[in-house]
Amino acid sequence: MIRCTPDNKYDVGGGEKFNTLADLIEHYKKNPMVETTGTVVHLKQPFNATRINASGIHSRVKQLQSENGPNGFGKAGFWEEFESLQQQEFKHLYSRKEGSKPENRNKNRYKNILPFDDTRVKLKNVDATIPGADYINANYIKWKTDDSSDNNDPSGKVYIATQGCLPSTIADFWQMVWQENCRVIVMTTKETERLKNKCARYWPDQNGTKEYGPIVVKNLIESSTPHYTLREFLVSMESTNLERKVYHYHFTAWPDHGVPSDPGCVLNFLHEVNKRQEELLKELPTNQPPGAILVHCSAGIGRTGTFIVIDMILDQLKKYGLDCEIDIQRTIQMVRSQRSGMVQTEAQYKFVYLAVQHHIETITERMKAEQKSMQSGREYTNIRYSSDMGALGASVNNTGSLTRPVSTLAFPQSPAPIITKKPQRIVPEVPLPRLILDVQCSV
Repeated sequence: MIRCTPDNKYDVGGGEKFNTLADLIEHYKKNPMVETTGTVVHLKQPFNATRINASGIHSRVKQLQSENGPNGFGKAGFWEEFESLQQQEFKHLYSRKEGSKPENRNKNRYKNILPFDDTRVKLKNVDATIPGADYINANYIKWKTDDSSDNNDPSGKVYIATQGCLPSTIADFWQMVWQENCRVIVMTTKETERLKNKCARYWPDQNGTKEYGPIVVKNLIESSTPHYTLREFLVSMESTNLERKVYHYHFTAWPDHGVPSDPGCVLNFLHEVNKRQEELLKELPTNQPPGAILVHCSAGIGRTGTFIVIDMILDQLKKYGLDCEIDIQRTIQMVRSQRSGMVQTEAQYKFVYLAVQHHIETITERMKAEQKSMQSGREYTNIRYSSDMGALGASVNNTGSLTRPVSTLAFPQSPAPIITKKPQRIVPEVPLPRLILDVQCSV
């Protein structure tokens, strides 16, 4: 019998106590209990655990949506999973002292959104006599597991999550871009939304040049799609001959309220961002690879967290295939341990699920088309994410699943077939149970 003790700890009727059910389960999975008869007791995954097989995400989304009720506002399903995540957040006791210091308070866009001290980005080559000179409201985000000896990072990718610039922090922002060798910046907010400034413009107009402290930025060219604007900057440091190309991906399709109705536009956007980062990895010298992908919105936690978590899950699927296990809630908790509040609302939490589902459905269609083309001997054609679900006749039905007529899928020509090998099923252990068999609370 698993019980909750008066001091809000969990145990199995005695013995070692744990802060969370997840910690208890993880401990006894690695160290099984043995009965007096010698029988080994194995703790199995709880029925309502958030870890699922990726290929079964359609069923999981349908289940969570039905638990939410027909209007989507019931206190179960997505709401319950997100609320469980929020409760875990309250237990975080990570230090945020630097952001609350008097000399740094005015550098924070929101007084309650502060970076954790242990993962914050520290500005280098600053005047040590000026208090807070190394401070900027930004954190490094990367894949990490509880077992540091396990190399389960699916991509080795590093992100920097930061707030939208204030007029007074633009020079610090560009200093961070330079020192971290960031070549890709992802902006997920408009400069102004609902008549409120969300981010100060930190770049010059097209063909213009501006100085931000010792950093000089020239806006070489801008190009736009219905969902984002791409800007190419030439960035240089005064008193040096060094110049760097920096690519600014400004996603403009996120609505002022809620989340995009179309996960496809976000997935296509992420595809372009990653394609650029991969090209830079090939083009730049091996001893000077591109740095972290810098992502920001206004506070640097809601949309920023949503983009980063979706990208992390997609990297998992890319490495391990559709037969691997994923845990969206646990992934968000991992990211939140590096910057608080990442994926800020229930709507954003649900959107992560829908985006991952849309990606898996698209990959599945692609694999089916590849098999069919190989059987018929014709050249394989690529299937892209639907870029506008409304235009393509796709919709989110009342079960939360994505529906789209097969005839509306775009099939742009691909120069060569994509051969997908089924990878070995190896995934990091990231359990986070929501409910566990019988829990007895002693009061």
